[in-house]
Amino acid sequence: SICSAEENEGAAVRPVSYWNEIRPLMQASCQGCHQPAKAKGDYILTDVKRLIAGGESGEAVVFPGKPGDSFLLEQITPDENGKAEMPPRDKALHETEIALIKRWIAEGAVDDTPENAFQKYDMENPPVYLEAPIVTSMDYSPDGALLAVAGFHEVLLHKADGSGLVARLVGLSERVESVSFSPDGTMLAVTGGLPGRMGEVQVWDVSKKALKISVPVTYDTVYGVAWSPDSKLVSFGCSDNTLRAVQVSDGKQVLFMGGHNDWVLDSVFSRDGKQVISVGRDMTAKHTEVETERLIDNLTSITPGELKGGIAAVAGHPSKDEVLVGGSDGQPQVFRLKRQTARKIGDNANVVRKFPRMPGRIWDLAFNGDGKKAAAVSSLNGAGTITIYHSDYDSGIPGDIKNIFNKTPSGAEKQKLEGYWAREVKVLHSIDVPDTEMFSLAFAPDGKTLAAAGADGRVRFIEVETGKLQGDFLPVEIGEAKVVSQREDGKKKPLNRKRGKRAELSERKI
Repeated sequence: SICSAEENEGAAVRPVSYWNEIRPLMQASCQGCHQPAKAKGDYILTDVKRLIAGGESGEAVVFPGKPGDSFLLEQITPDENGKAEMPPRDKALHETEIALIKRWIAEGAVDDTPENAFQKYDMENPPVYLEAPIVTSMDYSPDGALLAVAGFHEVLLHKADGSGLVARLVGLSERVESVSFSPDGTMLAVTGGLPGRMGEVQVWDVSKKALKISVPVTYDTVYGVAWSPDSKLVSFGCSDNTLRAVQVSDGKQVLFMGGHNDWVLDSVFSRDGKQVISVGRDMTAKHTEVETERLIDNLTSITPGELKGGIAAVAGHPSKDEVLVGGSDGQPQVFRLKRQTARKIGDNANVVRKFPRMPGRIWDLAFNGDGKKAAAVSSLNGAGTITIYHSDYDSGIPGDIKNIFNKTPSGAEKQKLEGYWAREVKVLHSIDVPDTEMFSLAFAPDGKTLAAAGADGRVRFIEVETGKLQGDFLPVEIGEAKVVSQREDGKKKPLNRKRGKRAELSERKI
């Protein structure tokens, strides 16, 4: 039709957009090695100015408008064997992608990045906080010396008692969703991203305070990072309903499981490192084999109504093949990894224990080092709860209980099961936090202290034995903002306002 022809002609002459077309190519294939926190060859590809300027080899786009003179094109164009200098590990860019970059340069390498999307922070220019950010995740180093706290665009490494800031690890991801030290303590894994634009997995060298790898993945933030026992792999969940894992050595993806029906929010490796257990908004905990990428089983019940909402967190037991999960229904539950009875509709036979319910939604949970205690944090209507549980229980299944699992249970038998699931577990301490929601926690390696944090940004230290608050600290420094207000004559004048004057601040608060 005439209309279609006109549309095609318009598309053919429309200039190439850096923001919509070139940036996603660089983000997916290049920015893992060429970003402010990891500038291989002193070359940064996160904005147009630095893309053009090049690195240690000189200008990459010498004359915008003359692609034939551009070192960048030379680097991404494959040789007769189909290999290119960039990207080195992956396959070369497709010829259509190279043609698009060439056309963009020929058109003048125009930068159409929206003003509010420019990268503002890096290791030399860390964020300045006007109020404390929500703490979405924390983790202690295995030696108990450090506490990693999620911030905005960064992870803050503190001394474990909160007495001093050790380092600020500033990366590409503005939102940090999870942090985790490697079992050997040498690395820190981070997941997050740019919401609606990019997910990212970061691995930092703890001693050097340097970014080891950055793996861009999907087009939204990613969640629930976990380490394999040998510190070689990290797993994570994605909002495209997939569970994935990558090699730390080179960022290569080694696990992809697409069996979830909603966002995957957390993951954990089995004790032998051969499986990953993932949980998500689809109300399931799934058990996946790493080597074959095969979904083994749903650990959670197939009984209608047994689970009342999504699952946000999973933690592995330190000495048993079991995991603790929690989510929207507020009840932590332990599931075994190895089914001991034949699958029956309504059996819920993988449940080992059910802990007393907490108010609201559970956002994080963990076992302590010996598995004899567990803890969880939840939120409801602007308030939070921190609960420490006794979790020293016998995982064996008595014969009468196994007989119930081997058939569809009756009403009386269901009550008997509930009694069995509640045995040997109880609340040791329940701490109400009435003025803020709680989202994250971590046991110190010695098991004596529980760190918990949430919406107000403060990290609280709870003595596990007594449930008493030992102290708290703010992991970020709160600065002052220079803002603009109106004078009586209608002209603008600069003002300094301290944190708390929210209505008067014209700058975005971090």
